[in-house]
Amino acid sequence: MMTVVTQVSLKQGREPEWDAAMRERLSTAQDRPGWVGGQLLIPLDGHNRRTIIGTWQSRADWESWHEDATFAETRRRMDGLQEGRSEMTWYEVVSEGRAG
Repeated sequence: MMTVVTQVSLKQGREPEWDAAMRERLSTAQDRPGWVGGQLLIPLDGHNRRTIIGTWQSRADWESWHEDATFAETRRRMDGLQEGRSEMTWYEVVSEGRAG
């Protein structure tokens, strides 16, 4: 299992539009092969920054998702709302714990 952490900075005032597109993207990802889960995080001290955490069975599953038409459409909408490039870091999930 793999987790990708992506950090982005958003243009001031465009945060709600970007957040809506990311929520749509995460919603459609749930139907993709290999999807495990994801989170959209807003730092308490940085309202124009976002961190997205996505967990997939494999990096190949994540890459396949990027070929999806809905992904491409949200990417076009989101690109103009970001400042600079996003930063991604990949992690191998070694151990996982959850409540319940």
